[in-house]
Amino acid sequence: MATRPHGPSLKLWGPILAGTVFLGAAACGKSVPAEEITEDPAPVCVKTKSPEVRRLTQCGPTADFTPINSYQGEFADVIQTREDAVVLIDGRCTGTLIEASAGPVVVTAGHCVGLGDRSLLVFNFEDAADGDTLVTEGTVIEQSLAPDYALIQLDVLPAVTPVLLSTVATERLAIIQHPRGRPKVIAEGRYLDACDQLVYYSDLDTLVGSSGAGVLNRQGHLLGIHTDGDCDERGRGSNRGWTTEAIVEASPYLQSADIVER
Repeated sequence: MATRPHGPSLKLWGPILAGTVFLGAAACGKSVPAEEITEDPAPVCVKTKSPEVRRLTQCGPTADFTPINSYQGEFADVIQTREDAVVLIDGRCTGTLIEASAGPVVVTAGHCVGLGDRSLLVFNFEDAADGDTLVTEGTVIEQSLAPDYALIQLDVLPAVTPVLLSTVATERLAIIQHPRGRPKVIAEGRYLDACDQLVYYSDLDTLVGSSGAGVLNRQGHLLGIHTDGDCDERGRGSNRGWTTEAIVEASPYLQSADIVER
């Protein structure tokens, strides 16, 4: 694969940091006593609604994010070989480099970008980074709001392993993300259900900036793309994303054979 881009792209790192500061300015909500937390979310697939992007917030009284290079949780056996593919997009969204028969591309949420946009992508933006920050640009070659996804073709491919696509849900899920444009973190939670091309999960925190992050199953394969949620600080509600299957069905670029685990 090609190596990292050269000097000129690095000059664009300033706007990324500025965007990060802006996104980080919003205050977190106050804590809620544990006895007020709802432990069991209501069913999500009894009455479905047309999906719309409203807000992205944490599930429960605390934001349970772990810096990616400090993580030692349940997904530790697979996560370090997946996290290199996660990228900060234009300082405000998250994406994942995925494997495809037509060539690796970054997948993110469609509400993050516009068709034909030139996006700035930053790999390895992390606390205690395990390598150099890699900066490149890419062109949005597909964009949709239903399903809510976009594909970005990179000018320069970093030397990282793309993530594989899957339709197999597991009891526990994880999302590697850049909440509020900050350095890469991971959150994990419980799979709830899937219906109407959406996958739902609880106790899995996300914030503004997490849009477009990959929802990973226990094997570290990409089950969906996080786009929205209605979790609150009392633990009610759930977060959600569009399934890989829905995205592949809608995409001219991706093929059914690109889903390696069904």
